[in-house]
Amino acid sequence: MTRYKFSNIKMLGALSIALGIMGCTDTWDDHYQATDSFGGNLWEAVNANADLSNFASVVKACGYDSSLVSSQMFTVFAPVNSAFSADDASQLIASYNEQKAKGVKKKDNTVVKEFIQNHIALYNYSVSSLSNDSIVMMNGKYLPLTSASVGGQTMHLGNTVGNGVLYTVDNKVEYSPNVFEYLKKDADLDSVANFLYAYNKYEFMPSLSVPGDIVDGKTHYLDSVTVLSNETFYELSAKLTTEDSTYWMLAPTNEIWDTYVPEYEQYFLYDKSVNKRDSLQYANARMALLKGAMFSRTNNSDEAVKDSAMSTLSIPYSWRRMYYGTFDARYYQYDTPFAAGGVFADVEKITCSNGMVMKPRTWNIDKKQTFFQTIIAEAETSERLDSVKQATTSAPTFINVNSSNPFYNKLSGNQFAQFSPARGASQDIMMVFNVPGVLSNLGYDIYLITAPALAADTLASPVERLGTKMRIKLAYNNEMGKQPTDKEMVLLQSSIATTPDQVDTLLLAKDVKIPFCSWGEGMTPQVKLVIESRVSNKEVRDGLFNRILNVDCIIFKPHEEE
Repeated sequence: MTRYKFSNIKMLGALSIALGIMGCTDTWDDHYQATDSFGGNLWEAVNANADLSNFASVVKACGYDSSLVSSQMFTVFAPVNSAFSADDASQLIASYNEQKAKGVKKKDNTVVKEFIQNHIALYNYSVSSLSNDSIVMMNGKYLPLTSASVGGQTMHLGNTVGNGVLYTVDNKVEYSPNVFEYLKKDADLDSVANFLYAYNKYEFMPSLSVPGDIVDGKTHYLDSVTVLSNETFYELSAKLTTEDSTYWMLAPTNEIWDTYVPEYEQYFLYDKSVNKRDSLQYANARMALLKGAMFSRTNNSDEAVKDSAMSTLSIPYSWRRMYYGTFDARYYQYDTPFAAGGVFADVEKITCSNGMVMKPRTWNIDKKQTFFQTIIAEAETSERLDSVKQATTSAPTFINVNSSNPFYNKLSGNQFAQFSPARGASQDIMMVFNVPGVLSNLGYDIYLITAPALAADTLASPVERLGTKMRIKLAYNNEMGKQPTDKEMVLLQSSIATTPDQVDTLLLAKDVKIPFCSWGEGMTPQVKLVIESRVSNKEVRDGLFNRILNVDCIIFKPHEEE
């Protein structure tokens, strides 16, 4: 996995929802015939209520008293002392201070995020007898708000003050972690949590922050808003912290992690010319376990997921040839996921605020369904052709197979590359192809697909329709990142012939293992297939073979034991 160059922004709230609830003018129930007014600010209102002393002590200890005296508008839902005791408050304050002493930033402190911000919302929310909506708390959680409850807890008449509204609630509003947050709370998921959390990064967002005075030409903010980004979310195609999306995550337990990660590391060995090769091996082996383990409920309805689960990395059918070289590729898609042996079989389910974490007892995602992929290197793609021997070989001609041609739909993408001798040359032609994304220590069966002359021209001459003979070698980097000399290359075939008037699928070698990988976006392909025609002048004169080669594609298919 190359270094990620992206960020994922955690949504802090939906202003449109907030504005939709503000300013309600419906008829009030008797219980809400009036809202008490208090002349000061929210912090003064909290302090003035003796039944909120325990809540107030935590707010002050965490430094949020200064926020509640600012001009920023808030709505506070404060638990009364009978629901939140002095011991409860003392424990939270101790936890806050302990985390602070360890260098945990305030925005990451669980007391702030899971208690204080879970009881305070930005903006001024009033309710009516018909209120039935959701609001966004300071921690980004969506809570249902009715005329008499918030987050399922009974609330009572609010005090309107200069910078917001204060309600009291009969019980603490329970904090529901999202999928990403839950990973940190389960001791069985330490390994995956520690890996993913290492990529967390917070970014200051001026557009979401409250500006104050300008001092020495710089704006000072009354309320500085930072948002969470995590590089892995892009690779997983899953914004696991987003509260307005719904995800299912198959989270590997520590036992599963310790079983599969060491195995997967052998497939991501890079040669010494690759920058940060150890870091790449570390990250890619772990991401290989996680890729394909996230599922967006947007793409998996209750009915559809019974038959097939589409992970966030599954590619729609119409795009598969572009991504994988064939429409037949079904990577990151799992049939009958709830059946015995399916990916969702035998899992513990934990409901989260934005979906569900599934803890599998056995890992039923086969690597052949995810990163063990067949590589199809198209000859007509410029990135795949490394070079030709200019002294003997002309530049390739790229052929499109006409829809009326009998070989239409029998060649990959209905295209291929034609290689011919250079003008005046009477020697064998030679070309070198790049094969990208190869894994280390994975056995590959290597194939060459060739096209007949008739696929280019149904009126091809008898000489043009002859087959050709080839010698084929394989080259790949050594530990120092150097390519082999011609004598050091691996000889796959000393002489192999194509068949006239036929699409040939030529097996060049079975179970070939490459010692170093080139997996990852932006990685330079280091595996090369060298093809040289091996036809004598006599064979040309006798009309047995020609020196024209039509290459459709090169295939590296993960080897399967027979």
